[in-house]
Amino acid sequence: MSEPTGKYSITMSRDIAEAAKARSGPSGLSAYVAAAVARQIERDNLNELIQVAEAEHGPVTDEEIQTLRDQLHQARSEQTQDGANAT
Repeated sequence: MSEPTGKYSITMSRDIAEAAKARSGPSGLSAYVAAAVARQIERDNLNELIQVAEAEHGPVTDEEIQTLRDQLHQARSEQTQDGANAT
């Protein structure tokens, strides 16, 4: 079951509106804009969580970020190898 919808009027530059309309495909401009707004809300929520975590634990260092990226890359590599070995 889908969520109830409302009709809203927004203002944006014509160039952005036309580009969005061209990319919206069969779902239409409203669905495209709604998805973009939903993604922005998710980003805003994540940024709020990061601010709270950094206030409590301090900022994450570049080295910590790189270590986690390396771990993720390694895990993906192993997963890909395991998948190739299973066939």
